[in-house]
Amino acid sequence: MNFFGFGQTATIDIDINAVKGRDLVPVQQVVDGKVEKQALFYDGESLSGTVSINLKHVGKKLEHNGIKVEFLGLIELAYDRGNQHDFVELVKELAPPGELMQSKTYSFEFRNAEKTFETYRGINARLKYVVRVTILRRISDIVSEQEITVHSLASFPEINNSIKMEVGIEDCLHIEFEYNRSKYHLRDVIVGKIYFLLVRIKISNMELSIIRRETTTASGSQAAYTENKTITKYEIMDGAPVKGESIPIRLFLAGFDLTPTMQNVNKKFSVRYYLNLVLVDEEERRYYKQQEIVLWRKAKPTSKAKRLAASTLQHTKNS
Repeated sequence: MNFFGFGQTATIDIDINAVKGRDLVPVQQVVDGKVEKQALFYDGESLSGTVSINLKHVGKKLEHNGIKVEFLGLIELAYDRGNQHDFVELVKELAPPGELMQSKTYSFEFRNAEKTFETYRGINARLKYVVRVTILRRISDIVSEQEITVHSLASFPEINNSIKMEVGIEDCLHIEFEYNRSKYHLRDVIVGKIYFLLVRIKISNMELSIIRRETTTASGSQAAYTENKTITKYEIMDGAPVKGESIPIRLFLAGFDLTPTMQNVNKKFSVRYYLNLVLVDEEERRYYKQQEIVLWRKAKPTSKAKRLAASTLQHTKNS
């Protein structure tokens, strides 16, 4: 529930109907840093609720030029502050122009509402979905908004090859690294190995990190802005390796702040992920190698699937 008050004569209370059992996602607000829980929706799901117009002064009427509710998909870019680029815009009229003599509640529903892209909160780009209610007035409108979170699900990739590459410095260092797949779902595990084929420099340690690369494009321009954010970093080796040594890699993705890979969302921004391997020698020189991976969101097991699994497990125990 979201409660905002704008103007002096009325406040708007938006209550989105959350089906029992629907997930709530904790979201940190940009302005004050507070964490609120938002209802989680998927593409094609209907969105319904109620709108309460609460008059502040009993007996004093509210004149308006109409009341409307909108379901909007919006993209905000840091370099284009003040402008919101909408890719979904659904509008329903709650009341025609007239007068409100007392507080009143309206119902609304957007059936099978399109939610093409996943919610995203990045450095320079933000994609959000809001329910916006507007009381149109002659001087200043009264507006209230409530956000929801949207997740985009994907199916298992048909092709998911392993990654195998050889890198090095001529006559000094030659390593081979291998990852079991090139595409991972957000609760997956990255498994791999690093082989040292030639070591003639003194390596002190090695670390692996996940980097999110966000690229935004300015409207009407070919200029692009790129920001890198390190999601996680951990040390996979401490000490000097020798020729023929093999270092295992096992990185659990669950629990990290990850989103699916996003390609040219509404021609505004893209989000890519990279595995960044860094070797540091005893003179603090750093050697890098990046490899792009594709992330996707896998559907969680349904309640029916969970009950079936529990039933199967119980049957096995009793056998």
